Amino acid sequence: MNEKRTMKQSIDALCFSILETELYLDTHPRDAKALQMLREYRRRKREAIAAYEAKFGRYIVTKSDVPATDRWSWIDSPWPWERQV
Repeated sequence: MNEKRTMKQSIDALCFSILETELYLDTHPRDAKALQMLREYRRRKREAIAAYEAKFGRYIVTKSDVPATDRWSWIDSPWPWERQV
């Protein structure tokens, strides 16, 4: 995997962590540890984007960042109830 893709995946992982922590804080607004984690994830995301932009230019997620296909490949996998145990 090339460095550009690796850096994008790191940013994506931080975005996911931020979103999940925000959702948790919706129901646990007084959790100081979660709030601190959110601040840390946001700081790390800013740093990751700055590092990406220093190497590869502006970080913008657009439709062109998503592979062009006419369907989602996950639909080809067996559904959980279709798997043999």
